[in-house]
Amino acid sequence: MSAPAPQALAAVAAVPPGAADPARAALDAALLAAHAKDDRPALIGLYAEAAETATGTAAAFYLTHAFVFALEAGDARAPVLKARLVALGADVPDAP
Repeated sequence: MSAPAPQALAAVAAVPPGAADPARAALDAALLAAHAKDDRPALIGLYAEAAETATGTAAAFYLTHAFVFALEAGDARAPVLKARLVALGADVPDAP
């Protein structure tokens, strides 16, 4: 799966463009740096963190990316991320 374009990150941010939010800016910069290095473990954590600071569609966007990167990496965080997606209503529980 290819990484989202930097414009996609800006498009779904919970903070309106131009709003001063140093924490969001730092998180976005960390995400872009992790993408540049293809640092999958960092991407999982950073996208999960971004989901915690976002709401609605933006939260689902970030959490979905964290989940997909975790699945691709065989990361142990994948089930927790899946459960968070289900709790958001952005995914359905796995069939028994």
